[in-house]
Amino acid sequence: MGKIHLVLGPQGSGKSTYALQLAQQESAVRFSIDEWMQSLFGPDLPKTMSLPWIMERVQRCEARIWATASQISQAGGVVVLDLSFVKLESRNNFRRLAADIGAEVQLHVLDAPYAVRKERVVKRNREKGETFAFEVTPMMFDFMENEFQRPTEEELSLASIV
Repeated sequence: MGKIHLVLGPQGSGKSTYALQLAQQESAVRFSIDEWMQSLFGPDLPKTMSLPWIMERVQRCEARIWATASQISQAGGVVVLDLSFVKLESRNNFRRLAADIGAEVQLHVLDAPYAVRKERVVKRNREKGETFAFEVTPMMFDFMENEFQRPTEEELSLASIV
């Protein structure tokens, strides 16, 4: 059985950069929710932000990502999931799914001070480098900042803290 890495942290904490490096280091297949959302739904994004519209599509992407990631793991491969994992429920769900197929799971928790994270997002928007999928506006950053559920003590005890 393979291994599944779950990369989590608030916006601007370095998840995508870390996931790229981890995938290379582990010879893993990486899945990034931002890339999937931009590729599949970016052109259709409503002019006014609609959380229900976005979340429905995130859930569809996560289901398809899991279908493929689980096949890779069951074939003995290694997977890196850069799915933000904003909510504890989502993290627990993916840990359960991995356990159900007998995969080894490794949590990776990233964080940085608020000001550092916000500056990173501004820089990523400006430079549009390797981890850029779409522009994160100040309103989006603040919204997601309030949505992110910090890792529990249990999660931290199981995680690699980056």
